[in-house]
Amino acid sequence: MAKIQAIRKDDGRSNEPTNIGDRAVDNLRFIRETMERSAVFTTVPGYGGVFMGATAIAAAFIADSQPSIKNWLAVWLAEAVLAFFIGLFAMWQKSKIANVPLASAPTKKFAKSFLPPLLCAIFITLGLWRFGHFEVMIPIWILLYGAAIVCGGAFSIKAVPVMGWCFIAFGAVAFFLPADFGNAVMALSFGALHIVFGLIIARKYGG
Repeated sequence: MAKIQAIRKDDGRSNEPTNIGDRAVDNLRFIRETMERSAVFTTVPGYGGVFMGATAIAAAFIADSQPSIKNWLAVWLAEAVLAFFIGLFAMWQKSKIANVPLASAPTKKFAKSFLPPLLCAIFITLGLWRFGHFEVMIPIWILLYGAAIVCGGAFSIKAVPVMGWCFIAFGAVAFFLPADFGNAVMALSFGALHIVFGLIIARKYGG
């Protein structure tokens, strides 16, 4: 009889409503664990950045030998499109290997913060091309790309915004250099910086 009463008491406890405080603690624990995982993994592609840097260095050599400013601009625009697709494919590949959805919340936040400065770079380039101010395109490209990385990197690992600030520094210096150094600055920024930080991200943060 005592055992039956004990069973009935246990059944009564199982039917009690869930404590809201316990549920809140579980939710906070899940959020904390998710943030800890995001701190050691980023969908920003390391090896993708290395390939982007390599193509930028190649583009700098090709652009330097162009006979006209229009051909020079065509080379760098083609490089921008190529780098975009390299980065996109590398992000997809990295997410697939890590079994992390590419459309995850951190990735969406990165994209939403990264795109506005990048769109500004596109529109400013069109304006500069219309008025023939080709000589200031390179500093503006580097500055706005750096701003895009810094903004997007606010939701990523520390190495990403640091890379963005390095781009901004290169862009600022580029304004004070002769126009003849333009392709060299592009090779050092879009080339060397991508390679250096790409290797750091690849080795420490999952490829």
